[in-house]
Amino acid sequence: MSQLVKPHGSDELKPLLLEGEAREQALQAAQSLPRVKLDSRERGDLIMLGIGGFTPLAGFMGKADWQGVCDDMKLANGLFWPIPITLSTDQATADGLDVGSEIALVDENSGEIMGSMKLEEKYSIDKAHECQKVFQTTDEEHPGVKMVMNQGEVNLAGPVKVFSQAHFPETYPGIYMTPAETRAMFEERGWSTVVAFQTRNPMHRSHEYLAKIAIEICDGVLVHSLLGNLKPGDIPAEVRQKAIRTLIENYFAPNTVVQAGYPLDMRYAGPREALLHAVFRQNYGCSHLIVGRDHAGVGDYYGPFDAHHVFDQVPEDALLTKPLKLDWTFWCDKCRDMASKRTCPHGDEDHVIVSGTKLRNALANDEEIPDNFSRPEVLDVLREFYSPSRNG
Repeated sequence: MSQLVKPHGSDELKPLLLEGEAREQALQAAQSLPRVKLDSRERGDLIMLGIGGFTPLAGFMGKADWQGVCDDMKLANGLFWPIPITLSTDQATADGLDVGSEIALVDENSGEIMGSMKLEEKYSIDKAHECQKVFQTTDEEHPGVKMVMNQGEVNLAGPVKVFSQAHFPETYPGIYMTPAETRAMFEERGWSTVVAFQTRNPMHRSHEYLAKIAIEICDGVLVHSLLGNLKPGDIPAEVRQKAIRTLIENYFAPNTVVQAGYPLDMRYAGPREALLHAVFRQNYGCSHLIVGRDHAGVGDYYGPFDAHHVFDQVPEDALLTKPLKLDWTFWCDKCRDMASKRTCPHGDEDHVIVSGTKLRNALANDEEIPDNFSRPEVLDVLREFYSPSRNG
């Protein structure tokens, strides 16, 4: 019997990815089906459905599920779910599709047939309502709001079959992992309690400190990086992975960290996205999720600890994966170490706030970065990416 947490809402993972002969037959049949294009976010969601990351969902949500998730963070059947997982298209394409028919799902950029769906429902939504509920704003300067407001006029719903994981397995070998693979790795190591560390940035000293706190509490840490699309100015996934690997090799004890990645785009939904991170980390086998300052935030749309508070607003039994709420961390010149408000008695004038935004800006402007901000080996990797010779 596995000692890991069970998948969300199920005793076992529910991957929808076809393999072998079943995949070949379904892919062949899909060649002649009407086609609906997937944008980058929808492609990532489809892959997560395929690999079981969104267990127990069977496909893209219908209107009852969409409404329940937006308003009450529940599917129509009552299961906790914090963010809609939907597929949209334009009105003309939707008008040409018959409810009850099969449709092919095609990556809008590569043209690859990623899967198929039995169309059970076509419906329109109040996009502003979704944005207000999920992102707490309708300001189109917010990248998540912009994404929703720019999607098609009609949502399509139904169960899916998934044929592909796109480029992720080949582009990120040894990093991109399915929930079944991370679970197998944790069990091989004898871990029963695992903390997920969510990151879309290279790990600086503050991130390192948070992960090491978690290692003191649990059997190990999954440093779980987003491999999908980010906002302009963020550091590419392959650079982040190299920087993270360098940090782990030089500054973590052996066999305490698993470095992995997943195929989603960032939604920048702050508290709601923190909850989604907990849901799918449960499917990956994690008992805890590190929730630090401004988790999954962007700009000034969320308070620094809104993602802490949101976990107090969901029923105790909604999630098996629990938040590990950690305070604002910083370097203290008097302590000569990383610390938090809970551990350091000194004033703000002695504190160096370490953040991904500050690090990116300093690197982009070729500023000197002290060792108390980021490890020198990590800075070497990042400076190579930002070097003028590399960027012409």
